[in-house]
Amino acid sequence: MPSKTTNLPHFVAPVEETPLVAIDSVKVDEKPSNLWIDAWRDMRKRPMFWISAVLIVLVVLVAIFPSLFTAAAPNNNCYLQNSNGGPTAGHPLGFTKQGCDVFARIVYGTSTSLSVGILVTILVAVLGIVFGAFAGFYGGWIDSVLSRLGDIFFSIPYILAAVVIMSVLSQYRNVIVLALAIGIFAWPSTARVLRAEILRVKNSDFVMASTALGVSRFRILVRHVLPNSIAPVIVVTTISLAAAIVAEASLSFLGVGLPSSVMSWGNDISQAQTDLRTNPMTLIYPSIALSITVLSFIMMGEVIRDALDPKARAQR
Repeated sequence: MPSKTTNLPHFVAPVEETPLVAIDSVKVDEKPSNLWIDAWRDMRKRPMFWISAVLIVLVVLVAIFPSLFTAAAPNNNCYLQNSNGGPTAGHPLGFTKQGCDVFARIVYGTSTSLSVGILVTILVAVLGIVFGAFAGFYGGWIDSVLSRLGDIFFSIPYILAAVVIMSVLSQYRNVIVLALAIGIFAWPSTARVLRAEILRVKNSDFVMASTALGVSRFRILVRHVLPNSIAPVIVVTTISLAAAIVAEASLSFLGVGLPSSVMSWGNDISQAQTDLRTNPMTLIYPSIALSITVLSFIMMGEVIRDALDPKARAQR
């Protein structure tokens, strides 16, 4: 039976009432955006970023140019008549048991503690990136070997390993040896974080497209996968720097770190522990310097972590 069509009137609104709009038009005047630009826009709005940045810049300036912050020599002007003396003109924090200026020792000890932290961080970042990148991207037996090697190093506490190494190499205790003793056993956590991120990124469409174009796997890893996986490593590295400074102070406090003749916050804390009851400020002042420095790097790491996480940015 043929269908019957009913002619219904159609009403069309005038063009003047419904102007045409380009829904999918591109806004050419809009600022370009990517992960790093969005992270910077988020970080610069947070007071914690500026506070930690100012503290870090101050610590770096003190470490590089200590003579700008104190005119007193840390070791040359040590007089026993000033032993455990209070603050005087030109010596705002008083004197140690040996009569040395506390403020000068803190200022000149900054470079030592920061140098160990930076060297450890560089070593941890290099080893962690190399092991984590190859294990996550190539997989197979390479992943099995590198992962098991990382598990072995991860099972050994790096503080305990550094104590053993520095005890054996007691005749060669310096900044480089101490950094190597800490960094050799502290890289597995960075490698694990990068491996997990690369396992996620390597299944992306742009990796498949690069493979279809005939790009070598190593080139894909270096040019495409690694740059898109490095964000969590930056966060871990920032926090690792703070942990390395604490590790140096802990080893020096235990007497297996840097020699007592080398100025560092750990040595100052260790030498002042016998005067905790009679003159506690000689221990408290370097402890405050250590705490502020470590806290500034931890705060910076947390800010970077939140800024690189789109979910965390959306919740604020």
